[in-house]
Amino acid sequence: MVSSSDIDSSSFGPRFAPYACQPGNSRGRLFPEPPSRTRTDFQRDRDRIIHSAAFRRLKHKTQVFVYHVGDYYRTRLTHSLEVSQIARSISRCLGLNEDLAEALALAHDLGHTPFGHSGEDALDAAMAAHGGFDHNAQTLKILTWLEHRYAGFDGLNLTWETLEGVLKHNGPLTGPHARRKTAAIPEAIIEFDRLFPLDLATFPSAEAQVAALSDDIAYNNHDIDDGLRAGLLEIADFEGVPLVGPVFEEVARLHPNLAPDRVIHEAVRRLIDAMVSDLINESKGRIAAASPTCADEIRALDHPVIAFSAGMAENDRALKAFLFTHMYRHETVNRMSDTGAKVVRELYELFLAEPEHLPADWQQSLDGPGGAATARTAGDYIAGMTDRYALRTYERLIGPIGIPDVL
Repeated sequence: MVSSSDIDSSSFGPRFAPYACQPGNSRGRLFPEPPSRTRTDFQRDRDRIIHSAAFRRLKHKTQVFVYHVGDYYRTRLTHSLEVSQIARSISRCLGLNEDLAEALALAHDLGHTPFGHSGEDALDAAMAAHGGFDHNAQTLKILTWLEHRYAGFDGLNLTWETLEGVLKHNGPLTGPHARRKTAAIPEAIIEFDRLFPLDLATFPSAEAQVAALSDDIAYNNHDIDDGLRAGLLEIADFEGVPLVGPVFEEVARLHPNLAPDRVIHEAVRRLIDAMVSDLINESKGRIAAASPTCADEIRALDHPVIAFSAGMAENDRALKAFLFTHMYRHETVNRMSDTGAKVVRELYELFLAEPEHLPADWQQSLDGPGGAATARTAGDYIAGMTDRYALRTYERLIGPIGIPDVL
């Protein structure tokens, strides 16, 4: 048996700033385990996430475009990998724990349904009588219950810091600084918090804050890339969009004869660099002003320490608004979104009314047609589906769906 004292955590990587989550100071796991001889606790968390079934399924879950429209476009998996790369880079510059930031980045989308936000909205509406659906709570359920890989426990038995960061990466869930003060906390979160309190009223670690904004940077920029390559957007459309329009103009001025695909790559590269650089500079100033001496002092603050400057935050909001109108609500995207929502809604209705259609290993905790346990089980099963598995299941159990050829 190996004890913590047998392990020199400094041998696993760089030393960290005092306000980082230190590898040897984790608050532990719900089910105690002996430490690894070769990895810190956060490296072990990252590896467990990568080897999970839920992580593998991300390769066939929609980011914006459903799997059948082409192999080039981002999926939840490739998006998560891009987020993790950005999070590691930022964390290194700020002296934070790169391994924890990476684990959080890789886990942040595990709870998403098939068919992107349209699938989630459809499942949330369908489950309204049974508490609705929340992808953040679903991620927690996957990490603490739905993954069945280990002999001694359900879930992945991740550290307190990783579970805290997954739940609170966008800020406190309760208390005066809660981001959504009127939103009910999903029951799955409340139940687990009773077992393993995650300090829901405080801000998360700086690593979790980095992962959250790395998500923003990644999806904003890869949606520009995917939207242009899919023909849903034209470079000229960005003319009045702050930051983005000027960057495309600069690339055109510096490289007037560059091929269009390389123009896109060059512009997106510059945009990511601009956002990352701004975030690092702003965060360094906030950290210096707060002078935290440990990770818990980051959590105890009344504001995040990882942030864009006011100007970049406004640019970020303007870009999100532009993409919402011109891409996420584009006619061709809406056609596929409507199909995905129909699949999710009707599969849920079928499983709720006729739970015998659920696989045998999902029927152990049912309470009959229309029951609360049946509803939650049906929701968990559908949320775990990939886009193509959901479509195939629909056609097997209900009938042809007629997938629109949108591109």
